Amino acid sequence: MGIKSDLDSNFDFEVVDEFYDHYTMMVESMEVMIIDLSKPDTYQRSVNELFRIFHNIKSASGFLKIEPMRRLSTFVEEVLDELRQKNKPLSEKTINWLLEVCDIFAAWKDDLKNDNELTRVKYSLLKIPDLDED
Repeated sequence: MGIKSDLDSNFDFEVVDEFYDHYTMMVESMEVMIIDLSKPDTYQRSVNELFRIFHNIKSASGFLKIEPMRRLSTFVEEVLDELRQKNKPLSEKTINWLLEVCDIFAAWKDDLKNDNELTRVKYSLLKIPDLDED
């Protein structure tokens, strides 16, 4: 049984469907915002929007008891909160790390759509770049 079947058996279909629709929109908007973190004129808007996206994913995945998603979104939300305090473009290392994070959330979107088990998070993703360099 995949993640979608598990959700459908534990929650109302409309709740799962609405989660998937909103999750898809959020995941599809991440990459552009992450790249915009390298530009001074779009940094603040993008970091705040990304923080909001990961906060929403954390809340929804917590409600639906999707633990890997909840844990990773909480971790990224904490990093983004730290980055919100800075008001300067990010290093290439941090941008690349965030793009890898985006990739796992995109893989999870596909896992939900195709009713697969959730793709495992690579341990290397849990090592954030040195934020003091940013």
